[in-house]
Parts: sequence; structure tokens; C-alpha cells
Amino acid sequence: MAKWTVDDIPNQAGRTILVTGASSGLGLRSAEGLASRGARVLMGCRNPEKAAVALDAVKAVASDTAPEVVPLDLADLDDVRACAQRVAGELEHLDVLMNNAGVMAIPHQRTRQGFEMQFGTNHLGHFALTALLLPLLRRAHAPRVVTVSSPGHRAGRIHFNDLNWESGRYSRWFTYTQSKLANLLFSSELQRRAAAAGSDLLAVAAHPGYAATNLSSGPATGNIIYRWGAKVSDPLFGQSDRMGALPQLYAATMPDVGPDDYWGPDGFMEQRGWPKRVGRSGAARDVEAARRLCNASEQLTGVSYSW
Repeated sequence: MAKWTVDDIPNQAGRTILVTGASSGLGLRSAEGLASRGARVLMGCRNPEKAAVALDAVKAVASDTAPEVVPLDLADLDDVRACAQRVAGELEHLDVLMNNAGVMAIPHQRTRQGFEMQFGTNHLGHFALTALLLPLLRRAHAPRVVTVSSPGHRAGRIHFNDLNWESGRYSRWFTYTQSKLANLLFSSELQRRAAAAGSDLLAVAAHPGYAATNLSSGPATGNIIYRWGAKVSDPLFGQSDRMGALPQLYAATMPDVGPDDYWGPDGFMEQRGWPKRVGRSGAARDVEAARRLCNASEQLTGVSYSW
């Protein structure tokens, strides 16, 4: 497709959009792009110091309503509930929820409630947040939920007998790809449930390709050899976080986005480039697995979807 950029985002004045993980990387660039086109942007952030710096950056480009920081730690379901309650107390409706935040290939850790950190943050935290904000979303005209996945989902498998990786040797990459596959299955099941309920909610997904962000080169991603490798490969094969954010911005704003769409870069192996519709693995198209995952997620989080 043509070289679609932030300047091509339709006027977002009057729309309210919550972006998770908005203190850096894809989330920050998405917040900047949306605010520059007039949206009221709520920046879901875990770290107050980073959030303050990011808020100034988004304020500098906002063309209408000033952005706001909303404290949010997706690795703590109590905090997710508190965030949803705060947002519900301040808004009449929510037009777009961008489920962007995530962790990648980190050492073995657990969330506040004891879930494996990558599955708990990337999937369960967003699953619960979306459910808790569903009433606000349904009060909007043509609301959207955009969930950010990864090309890594193709290597993923959902280990239903051990979702929290409580047995066997921990693998930071297997758990990461499981969480990214879970993102796509969740998005598809959310769209099916919305359609069955007669809702006009649009559930879509996006991925950034190989985006050179703090996820690929940060200290949490592994040993020093991996981090030095990322420093070499990022500029050679990756693209900037501004380019990486384009598919999720397209998915959040453009009128030709359809139900259960998946958007990513148009370049070689979807590693870099301009936004286009992309495919997904057979595992990501498994309707029964999506239903089973969402049922299990409701039990794990104690949060249910009420239509």
C-alpha cells in the first residue's frame, strides 16, 4: 500500500483512547500520533518517573485535549481493577483501547497474583482490563480494541495443561511466543463474542515487525551476548519505534479496518515497512483454542465478559 503515515490518521477530535505501556517505545509513539491528531489520550503507565517524561513528550505534540497519565501495572490484577475503576469514574465512554504494553523474553518471574510474568502481563492483564472497560467501550460509537501481537506468535503454542509454566524447565522464548499467540486468539474470540451479542465493537490486532525498541535491547531480555547481538541487528534489520507503531495506529483509526483484522508491516517477512493486512498462523485461527483460552482466562483472573 501507499506510504501511510501519522499524518494520514483521520481527525480524532472528540475521541478518547487509552494506550497501555505508553511511557516508551510503541506505546509512546502511538500516544504521540493519536494526540497530534486531536484525540484525548490516556497513557497507561507503570513507572511514574518514566510516565512524567513521556507525558511531556505527548503534551508537546497534542493538537487538542491534553493527554493524561493513568497508573497501570498489568502484572497486578488489583491494579488493573483500580485503573478501570478510575477510568470509569472519569469517562462517559471510551472509543479505543490499545492493548500495547508487554514484556519480552524476560527471566523467570511471576506477577503479583502468581502468574508467569509474560503470560500474566501480555495476555491476562489485558484480558482483564478489556473486560472491566467493556461497559465504557460499549457506550462509544463504533468502539475498537486493538491488541498488539508479534510475528513470534507463529512459534507459539498454548500449553493448556500448564499455562503458568509451573512444571518443566522455563523457556523465556516459549513463554513469550505463547503470550503473543494468546493475544491473537483473544482478539479473535472477542470479535466473535461481540458479533454474537450484536455489538458494534471492532476487535483487531497489529504487530510492529522488527521494531528496535527497549524490548529488544533492554537488560531484561537476556544475557549480555544477546543484548550486544540486538545492538548490531536492530539497525540492520529493524525499524524505528515510530515506524513500528504505524500498524497499530492504522488499526485504531482507519475506516477500512474490518472485524478481526491483523495489521503489520508490508516489507520482507513483515519485518519492516508500511501498514498492510497480514496473515496469521493456523494455531492463531483455531476457534476452539480461542474459546478455551478465554474461558480459562476468565477463571484465572476472576473477570468475566458481560454483554
